[in-house]
Amino acid sequence: MNNTPKLLLLFCLLCMYNTASSQTVFDQWKTIDDRTGKPKGVINIYEKDGLMYGYVEKILEPGKENSLCTKCDDELKDTPVVGMEIITGAKKNDDDEWKGQRLFDPEQAMTFRCKIWLNPDNPNELKVRGYLAFIYRTQTWLRVLEN
Repeated sequence: MNNTPKLLLLFCLLCMYNTASSQTVFDQWKTIDDRTGKPKGVINIYEKDGLMYGYVEKILEPGKENSLCTKCDDELKDTPVVGMEIITGAKKNDDDEWKGQRLFDPEQAMTFRCKIWLNPDNPNELKVRGYLAFIYRTQTWLRVLEN
């Protein structure tokens, strides 16, 4: 019996699964310093109760792996940046964008409103925009493809 059609179908299904699973914002993302172009850290974005959350999983900058939030002035003062929640409770809208009131930058100890979406031309790029009043800045984070 020829198993070629079954193997071909299995291969196609696996390819479709990989493509579909890579179309989500819920993953590990490498942040890139938009001034130097160098990787800064890995953020793990996950879903809880239909909302988006994200925490610092790893710092990639040499010498800063064990950084503390020294500029923070509340309960986060001098706490480790690794493990810190930086995206809290963002909601998905009809345009497949996530909007929230808390995108925290531990380096500046500042909180921004945010809008987060996948680049429609490249699902391995996440656009992360932070707002402070009417001023905003957008970064591109890269999906962590290797483990």
